[in-house]
Amino acid sequence: MEPLRIGILGAARIAGRAIVEPAKLTGARLVAVAARDADRAAAFATEHGVERVHASYQELLDDPEIEAIYNPLANGLHGPWNLRALAAGKHVLTEKPSASNAAEALQVQEAVHSSGLVFMEAFHYAYHPVMRRLLELVTKGELGELQQVEATMVMPPPADDDPRWSLPLAGGVVMDVGCYALHAQRMFASCAGGAPKVLNARAGERKRMPGVDEWLNADLEFPSGATGTVRTSMAAESLEFSLKVVGSRGEAFAPFYVLPQNDDRVIVTTKEDTWVEHLGTRMSYTYQLEAFAGAIRNGAPLLTDADDALATMRLIDECYVAAGMTPRPSSSS
Repeated sequence: MEPLRIGILGAARIAGRAIVEPAKLTGARLVAVAARDADRAAAFATEHGVERVHASYQELLDDPEIEAIYNPLANGLHGPWNLRALAAGKHVLTEKPSASNAAEALQVQEAVHSSGLVFMEAFHYAYHPVMRRLLELVTKGELGELQQVEATMVMPPPADDDPRWSLPLAGGVVMDVGCYALHAQRMFASCAGGAPKVLNARAGERKRMPGVDEWLNADLEFPSGATGTVRTSMAAESLEFSLKVVGSRGEAFAPFYVLPQNDDRVIVTTKEDTWVEHLGTRMSYTYQLEAFAGAIRNGAPLLTDADDALATMRLIDECYVAAGMTPRPSSSS
């Protein structure tokens, strides 16, 4: 395939592993980067071999050589700049979640459908063999009938001035790591008669940060009667990003499903036996970029397109409402 020509909106830390390394491995070109701080953008370009620096996000979107953008900005800026990128005729790979709330995600979905451009939400784990194997164990009946999906996403707290704690920037635990747990629940919809619904949710606010969720737990139910549990926190003593799938004949556990390059195990337990499968430590971000390029060059379908992003955002908003909190506000910038 012709190398994908990518522009990066912002010099976020995640961009190094989420787009720079995969670009090098897949042969994609990093054409340009823009950031609010010009010096930071220049340093990022020098460090990562980006071809040029633009003075503003809009200038980057106006660059005719760029065909796709990667958006790693703060959560509250995802929706507005995804819309502007689509309006500029660029394909979009956006960090999750794709918007601040379901209403904004609907705007993005409509823009994608009217433009005919490729849009991908960066739930990179969904493209890795670890997640594909967990789904296969259920769809092929190796675990029997699906009964329970347990997703845990807990981590130590970021610094108090981190944008992930900012309500105007659509911060909170559900918008950061919790959205992975909710998306993972949705991945099993085809095995359980349809998408899960929120039965109840409980949450706690970050001290001195009204409206910003520090932790949230939720119980879900699928149409088949299978249940789901979500446990998510940005105030834990240690990190755990795990996923357990329980069926009538056995269960499977992935101790680090979101970053399988760090731990690629799937531990399967049935009534007869227990075994460990290693699915490979190739980066999930590389699988993701290959899928994005395949959709642009060959029209290959995506697991995490604009329709999927809207469904996930609606589930996020449902959790906030069920927990007695307000969905994140839209940003004007």
